[in-house]
Amino acid sequence: MSREATSPVLAEAIRGAWSGPIIDCDVHANVPSLETLFPYLDSVWVQFTRERGYTGPLRLASTYPPNLASTCRPEWRPGDRRVPASELALLQEHVLDPLQVERAILTCYYALDSLRHPDWSAAFVRALNDWLVAEWLDKDPRLAASLVVPARYPQDMVREIERVGDHPGFVQVLMPVRSDRLYGNRIWHPVYEAMVRHNLVMGIHWGGTAEASPGPAGWPTWYVEEYAAEVQAYGAQVTSLIAEGVFKVFPELRVSILEIGFAWLPSWLFRMDKEWKGLRREIPWVTRPPSEIIREHMRFSVTPLDAGPISDLANVIEWLGSDELLMFATDYPHFHDDDLSVLLNATPQHMHAKLMSENARAWYRL
Repeated sequence: MSREATSPVLAEAIRGAWSGPIIDCDVHANVPSLETLFPYLDSVWVQFTRERGYTGPLRLASTYPPNLASTCRPEWRPGDRRVPASELALLQEHVLDPLQVERAILTCYYALDSLRHPDWSAAFVRALNDWLVAEWLDKDPRLAASLVVPARYPQDMVREIERVGDHPGFVQVLMPVRSDRLYGNRIWHPVYEAMVRHNLVMGIHWGGTAEASPGPAGWPTWYVEEYAAEVQAYGAQVTSLIAEGVFKVFPELRVSILEIGFAWLPSWLFRMDKEWKGLRREIPWVTRPPSEIIREHMRFSVTPLDAGPISDLANVIEWLGSDELLMFATDYPHFHDDDLSVLLNATPQHMHAKLMSENARAWYRL
């Protein structure tokens, strides 16, 4: 099926279900090649990289296998072998223009967390953020972005937030869901302080290279195992942030949960509230039910959408207990075969504007 045949259909499907403003809270900007970053990299690190024959983060191919169908919708995969979502013109052609998107928030996961060298990692992160500004943010006013940080080194994370956190285009800090330490751990407190001070959201997103296995019981054999079980990593991070009292220390911290959907959330909320009632003497600083804390401090992108029958999805949305938790996202260029009309049909009419634009507008202060 050609891109020409399918792109209008996607736009028509979304615009047929919703004619109001759209804010897309998760569109990807992919690095075409490592050499793309060289003009933004200090010369000593260009030399360092070339001498070692380094061609790019190996972890990227295992997080997003380049030829797997789920990595890119067929109509969004360039026919000339360019990397999907690697140029602003592609994003404009596929999403911004046909969907008449008012604002879109860029996510650039390039697996730089897999670099163990602290100075090399920090240098590439600086180059990546400067590339995002020069090639994306400065060229289309509809764009905002998540700034990338050296995920293994909190002091360098703070340094990068201080360097570019006040740029008006950056509204979020990208935090891969897999981390060496859970995000409730106090080692991250200086990072959160910097986020709050610079008015930035913490965006927990698919990706990351932890020292341990990606699952709680060992290494999976197949990609589908890892992909389907990733909700466990998100759930662990959500639970850690609450149980460790992060929002008590940083009451202004906002956290977006991206690229995992939300259908899993109601049962997680019920379980956390239930266990908190029986065990809250262990964490007395958590003075409210976890579900209340989540509704105040977290938002969730809707993609991938585990919809099922409309009646079931309607129950899931009702069980969330809030019309402010969900934010629309295409997750461009990934392929989830989501049907927006199902989501809107399952959602009360008064939630449509909030879901499609206003929740993200308020959350990111756009």
